[in-house]
Amino acid sequence: MESIEHLAAAYDRWHAEAERLAGGLHDLAQRSTVYHHLFAASGRNHVFPLIAAHGALWARGYFQFGMRLGAWLSLPAIVEPGRRARLLQSLQQFADAFREVNRRVCVDTYTTFHFTALYGDHPSAESFVPANQLAALARIHHARRRGVELPDDEKRDVFEAFFRNEQATVVGPSVTAATESFDWPLLKLIALRPVIRFAYFPRGERLWFRNFADRDNRIANGLRAFEIATEVGWDTVEARLRDYAILPDAFFTANGVNFEQLRTRVLTA
Repeated sequence: MESIEHLAAAYDRWHAEAERLAGGLHDLAQRSTVYHHLFAASGRNHVFPLIAAHGALWARGYFQFGMRLGAWLSLPAIVEPGRRARLLQSLQQFADAFREVNRRVCVDTYTTFHFTALYGDHPSAESFVPANQLAALARIHHARRRGVELPDDEKRDVFEAFFRNEQATVVGPSVTAATESFDWPLLKLIALRPVIRFAYFPRGERLWFRNFADRDNRIANGLRAFEIATEVGWDTVEARLRDYAILPDAFFTANGVNFEQLRTRVLTA
């Protein structure tokens, strides 16, 4: 049986690869390709990364709107160039903190999926992957090896295991830190009350936030995003990634090949 040192080295290799594949803060098409790879490689059972891809692509437009709004709201400070520059820099840092959250979630999701595909049954695997995620990934890998797609109730269990863990370990602490350091009360109030409409949502469907910094509010809306996905069907959720007009045509015509080309290009750069 492999030693824990062997497992640690393997985990570190997958994590280093994930860091490179996740790209920089603005590499949304690249990150979404990685997310979709995980969905496809899981036999369509790991739906958490598919919904996370929608989150990344939707946020691009939201942050663009936020920067334009910030530029307009900062106009009264134009007579104080230093103050206006500080306000806009604070807004940029706030937006970048959220982009970094999505990047870190991508890294974690890629690492745990590929690590557990090889070592998920090892007695020491729990030293590297939280127990609830380890159990969820074991279910995914078992179904994948049998060529079985899990029913939606089991997909929800897997989704919730990942979603709640990321909220506790990555999203929550990062959002709290970003919110506390964002010194622009008016724009902070606006930014923490987003109205989200992913491309797969039916007409009129929205996720309303009273306060994005509230974990319970985020969890309730995240679970609702999953429920909407089950209502419209996973084929629709996957196909509607095209609607953001960010991903290349190769993503939709030959996604597996597209990912392997991306992986080779990034890892040999």
